[in-house]
Amino acid sequence: MAKYLVDLLGGHEKLIMDPVHGGIALFSHETKVIDHPLFQRLRNICQNDILSLVFPGATHSRFLHSIGVMHVGTRMMNSMINAYLRDRKHRRLFDVGVEHLEAIDYFTKVVRLGCLLHDIGHSSFSHQFSRTTTIKNLMASPDRFEQLWKGEDIANIYPTVPEVLEHEHYSVRCAHQIFKEIDLAAAGIEPLDVLGIMETTDVEPSAKFKKFADVFWGFISDPASYEDTNKHDNSDYRVARMVQGFLSAIVSGEIDADRADYMLRDGFHSSVSIGTFNLDHLLSNLRFGWSLEEPWLGMAITKKGLGALEDFVYSRYQMYRQVYAHKTALGFDWLLREAINEVLAQPQHLAHIDKCLSDLNEYTQLTDHYFWESFRQHARKHPQSYARCIIERIKLKHLDTMENLSQEEIDVERKRIANLINTTPDNIVTCTMNARFSNIRYNFNKIKVLRKEPITGTRSLQQITDNSTFFSKFSDDTIVHFYLLPFATTHLSSLDSDL
Repeated sequence: MAKYLVDLLGGHEKLIMDPVHGGIALFSHETKVIDHPLFQRLRNICQNDILSLVFPGATHSRFLHSIGVMHVGTRMMNSMINAYLRDRKHRRLFDVGVEHLEAIDYFTKVVRLGCLLHDIGHSSFSHQFSRTTTIKNLMASPDRFEQLWKGEDIANIYPTVPEVLEHEHYSVRCAHQIFKEIDLAAAGIEPLDVLGIMETTDVEPSAKFKKFADVFWGFISDPASYEDTNKHDNSDYRVARMVQGFLSAIVSGEIDADRADYMLRDGFHSSVSIGTFNLDHLLSNLRFGWSLEEPWLGMAITKKGLGALEDFVYSRYQMYRQVYAHKTALGFDWLLREAINEVLAQPQHLAHIDKCLSDLNEYTQLTDHYFWESFRQHARKHPQSYARCIIERIKLKHLDTMENLSQEEIDVERKRIANLINTTPDNIVTCTMNARFSNIRYNFNKIKVLRKEPITGTRSLQQITDNSTFFSKFSDDTIVHFYLLPFATTHLSSLDSDL
């Protein structure tokens, strides 16, 4: 029996037990990726920086999240393929051949690796690390990108040098290094095809990818349609680019495996119900969406699945407002960034982190544990430090919360609060959470609604906002919390807090 058929039938080599999804199966090449030191470091990086200081159960790691994303991405692909096969069976179309199965197997494995490695570039404390002032300055150092890729030919990955480095660039760099050290070719996968569906890259699909893309496009649309599609521009791989974009959307899009996993996982470990949604119902209503006019290939959702999609979006909205933007959590994020700045004010720590950001051998040491120990050492020497606040959970005193303020209005409010408690405005700090939900109205229109006429059975793709007013209700919100600095004095002996 051919290997691709064995793999499609579930011929995995290992099973990982996950508290959110249950058993997650792995192929041998995926086990090699997970066992690599660059991936193992994710065990020691918390998914939600220090959210556990507010929600004690939220101690889960980027390691298991990444494996969970791979699992959800696989389920997304399988669900759409199964729905399509059921439809073909209903129409008595039984012309699924070996080439179709090979293409499905290849793209599923590419998606699995893209999902598995999407977050491998995260550093200590995840997003808060790159938001720290000192780290921002280090990341913006001249030639940082060139140092990171020293000795590697990357013209086929990054035709132009990015102006600003983000954790996504480090994910690509780590993935590239892992693929150099394991025999991915033995699994029949071209490494560049995986890098091509990761964020920030611009990769031309391999010859294998192009061949399978043509087969895949003919499979889900019309056997001869890919020839017409490629005539829409001067390239000979328009269909391959469309398939590449489709797979990228599973890794990182509006309905993506990343969001689906972290919402369920963060909600589960934070012991809140607002992050829950019916993943089974959502996946069972996803479909391949395609159009020859544009041409277009993307995700579609059935009319009956709109409720599940609305639950998915609303759960995400609530998680941002009630958990990620929690006043105490944002206060600790501010203290964390300042504690990192304190540690990096010491030359030996600054030099070490600077080297880590340019050398992958050192990058494996960049975990939460490094800073926790540094915080402890700093706190012992400096009792009135931000590091001590993190170690001993000394909170910023929350004073007020307002929304959608301009910087001028924030400054006015700081002065007003300072005057009320008889302190200086410098003792009042703010933490801001920008929730850009207006993108929902635009980005979700890229996801079409697949409608079926009940009598004729004809199908049509429609804009999502033409079928639901729900997605037009969201706007950008800026939540601003005001706090009193720790160790600051006021004329009040104590300040009431609503926590």
